[in-house]
Amino acid sequence: MKYQKPVWVIALLVLLVNLQSVKAQEKQSLFIDTLDNAFDVSHFLLDLHGLLPVVSPITEPAVGYGATVALMYFIPKKDKKARFQMPDIVTAMGGLTQNNTWFAGGGYIGFWKDDRVRYRAMAGYADVNLKYYGTGNSFLGENPASFSINSYVILQQVIARLGESNFFIGGKYLFMKTNVSAFEDSKLPFVRPLDFDLTSSGVSFITEYEKYDNVLSPSEGLRVHLRYHQNIELIGSDRNYGRLTFFSLFYIPVTDRWVPGFRFESLLTTGDPPFYAKPFVGLRGVPAMRYQGELTVLAETEHSFSLTNRWSLIGFAGVGTAYDNLTDMNHGDIAWNAGGGFRYLMARLLGIKMGVDVARGPEDWAFYVVFGSSWMR
Repeated sequence: MKYQKPVWVIALLVLLVNLQSVKAQEKQSLFIDTLDNAFDVSHFLLDLHGLLPVVSPITEPAVGYGATVALMYFIPKKDKKARFQMPDIVTAMGGLTQNNTWFAGGGYIGFWKDDRVRYRAMAGYADVNLKYYGTGNSFLGENPASFSINSYVILQQVIARLGESNFFIGGKYLFMKTNVSAFEDSKLPFVRPLDFDLTSSGVSFITEYEKYDNVLSPSEGLRVHLRYHQNIELIGSDRNYGRLTFFSLFYIPVTDRWVPGFRFESLLTTGDPPFYAKPFVGLRGVPAMRYQGELTVLAETEHSFSLTNRWSLIGFAGVGTAYDNLTDMNHGDIAWNAGGGFRYLMARLLGIKMGVDVARGPEDWAFYVVFGSSWMR
């Protein structure tokens, strides 16, 4: 399964595409920036109290188009002089797509102690219909096998800033109870029966360096992330296996209006993972699990060109591949993407942008509604 976007990102996304649900008499004070008289939701995000129902599109090509419905409660910061004003968010949501994938759950994201501690929690259930393409010598090409994966998920994560530095350190606990069905067994002699019903329980060690000018929509700065997650039988996992995740993101302004960005990422599984837990190449325009192996590597660049103080154009391209195993290091097909889009500065006081991307991958086109950075996670 692809858990690229955490609950709090989806919650903010669905908020910004449904602003019309707020009372009409509040529009002038909440949605107009007095600096340039442009549409802006800074005060809406900072001053909102109460429960808000919202709807958001789903555009992941692996599951088809659909929608998410959510109820969100925003908790603004009491200290208006704090350097970090992003509100904490509590949300409950559910979604459905055209291939009958559905999910329901809830979560919380908190920025505590003036962004010295970041906490995230979620729990939910998902019934996801996907296609398995195999890896390496078992690659199924144009005839992937369809399957359904049902999962109960519980996640707890906390990272803390080291002093006044830009370094963070922390950990995560992840529990998943997973059942897989609907395989055509004749196609998949290399998938073990043990993979079809599995409980995973594991902990992560997380270390990160982040120096951004804006945590959600950066236009300058660096983020380097290293995480190792280990599922452990002693704490309830049916199998011992792990994943090493590394990525680095760079935003380097060339002029006031041109900002190139660069992303490098590599994922590696260890031990004895089930087939669906092996990493896959994650690029816009490339379906989840399309290019999968024991090791994946990718590079992507994105360029932002400002037209005005509010509007900007986006262009991006990337390439990646998956290695079946580390023994022979033979990689599979090369995955690539290219595309473009636009961004609008939705909340000037918070520096938050939102927009739409259209991407082309090796097989098809896809579009994405993007909140903040397209590389956010």
